[in-house]
Amino acid sequence: MYETLDTDANTHEPIKYQIGGNNKNIPNSIINNENSNQEQPVNNNNVINNNQEEFVSILDRYGQELTSREYITDPSIGRDEEIKQVIMTLLTPEKSALLVGKAGVGKTSIVEGVAYRIKNHKVPNALEGYKIYKLNVTSLLGKTESNGQIESRVDLLVKELSNRSKTIVFLDETHVLVNKDAGESGIDFANMFKAGLDRGEIKMIGATTDEEYEQYILRDRAFLRRFQKIDVKEADQETCVKILMGTYPKIEAKTGVHFAYTSFIIERIMRFIVDMTDEYKRIYEISSRYPDICLTILSNAFTYALYDNEDTCTIKHIYKAVCNARNIYDDARKKAIEKFKEDFSDLIYEEEVDLTETE
Repeated sequence: MYETLDTDANTHEPIKYQIGGNNKNIPNSIINNENSNQEQPVNNNNVINNNQEEFVSILDRYGQELTSREYITDPSIGRDEEIKQVIMTLLTPEKSALLVGKAGVGKTSIVEGVAYRIKNHKVPNALEGYKIYKLNVTSLLGKTESNGQIESRVDLLVKELSNRSKTIVFLDETHVLVNKDAGESGIDFANMFKAGLDRGEIKMIGATTDEEYEQYILRDRAFLRRFQKIDVKEADQETCVKILMGTYPKIEAKTGVHFAYTSFIIERIMRFIVDMTDEYKRIYEISSRYPDICLTILSNAFTYALYDNEDTCTIKHIYKAVCNARNIYDDARKKAIEKFKEDFSDLIYEEEVDLTETE
């Protein structure tokens, strides 16, 4: 299949580009049109002798393949039921999955969990060999100079997905496809996907919040009926502790900083973080939830260790992260600080931590 996207500047003959397959076949001039009217500096390292243009696919340009990632641990602890629902939906002909839940509850981690299981051959045979691409919708639809370029780009994506076998696309903020008022274009992008979804040529996992689902997606019943809605609830405290215990090894691997304690003490720290970020203590406007609100504090503790040029994360770094938590009310944070001093007085004493220097 070929698509005419441009004309030759000298002959005015149409230039056609092949669509679909795994070829890197769509020119950067069409895909990456930011600053297209500005002069670009010449980079001799990128000059091709025969003046042929470099080709890339839309998925390769704007997507990230989740099934090729190296996963240190399961990225979706405590979400087995939701993952099962996603897999069952993907196995259903002409149906795609739509994850709906509050911001920060871990919708993306569920998709990563599906990718993790595909990579490790823990899925039904019908899903073996599939690839999942996470697509950056904002980059795909934004920073362009004309509606025609946006529409061509999305049209290329639809054609590429329709012609690729064993490919699943993950679109976070799926409501943007339906919400014509989200940008200046006013183009009905959802309508461009409907035919491919109907024929089962496109398999998609979407994600959106409850509010955006009700405000935008429910208005387009024709688009919605192509999806199976999967509700993603906020994790409870016990599940959140398990998520933190399963996530910190990934943070250790990324930062090169390691906890200086046994698993028993680490779990004590995790339970404290979960308790101090209980729902009624959170700042309403921030709308952060389990596990995101806890992961922010945990990540900050490792960041403080890096800042101090230390390769171990100790109680003083956790204390700094607690003192600087900004997603909970000030009075709740002050109470958490005092409780931290009581609960971890043994470690504070053993390590001779001067808390006045860490606040």
